[in-house]
Amino acid sequence: MGDSQYSFSLTTFSPSGKLVQIEHALMAVGSGQTSLGIKATNGVVVATEKKLPSILVDETSVQKIQLMTPNIGVVYSGMGPDSRVLVRKSRKQAQQYFRLYKEIIPVTQLVRETATVMQEFTQSGGVRPFGVSLLIAGYDDNGPQLYQVDPSGSYFSWKASAMGKNVSNAKTFLEKWYTEDMELEDAIHTAILTLKEGFEGQISGKNIEIGIIGTDRLTKGAPGVDTPGAESEQGKSLRPPITQVYKRRHNSETQT
Repeated sequence: MGDSQYSFSLTTFSPSGKLVQIEHALMAVGSGQTSLGIKATNGVVVATEKKLPSILVDETSVQKIQLMTPNIGVVYSGMGPDSRVLVRKSRKQAQQYFRLYKEIIPVTQLVRETATVMQEFTQSGGVRPFGVSLLIAGYDDNGPQLYQVDPSGSYFSWKASAMGKNVSNAKTFLEKWYTEDMELEDAIHTAILTLKEGFEGQISGKNIEIGIIGTDRLTKGAPGVDTPGAESEQGKSLRPPITQVYKRRHNSETQT
């Protein structure tokens, strides 16, 4: 009979050792728009396609890259509503940590807490797995970090990774061009070129998003609250919100 008779049960393993609903959740990720992340020596770049269902949709109202804390950002592939639930839960975890310890939560710990939530939804009755994978980028005392979290709750640290419908071409391109001494400027350029692989139509600032997490994103604000225009301890103005960075650069790149 195969695995079909187990496809409606979340908590029952099939004879082949699979939780079929998780396989279906991964299919939802695989049909989502392409997203990627690249870890550089001085920060992390995340990028994603942002194709709108209609030209009448205001593109500024759709933001696929979000801040979890002032120094941790996230991008997703898969079901957008599921990602919003996870981001909200992760922000709450970060705020609880901040209230308890009076410091921003470490990247690894927030990733672990997020993965735990996703894993719990694979073994509980009356729920379904999250149909989304996350790329979580952060910068803390351990330097730049990039993690991918999947619907099963598994997570891994990556130097560069991609997910979504064009994952094969994107990962092949990243494997060819990624270097461990890459800095942010090169990582941004590589991210744009990677999105071009298999991209339908012409890339512009309206149909892709780029986010950068670097040393100057480390601020002393409450987790989950973006503070554009605030000043760092060195007095330098911080970058604008993560979802707005380098859009003009994208337009100039695609026009050349």
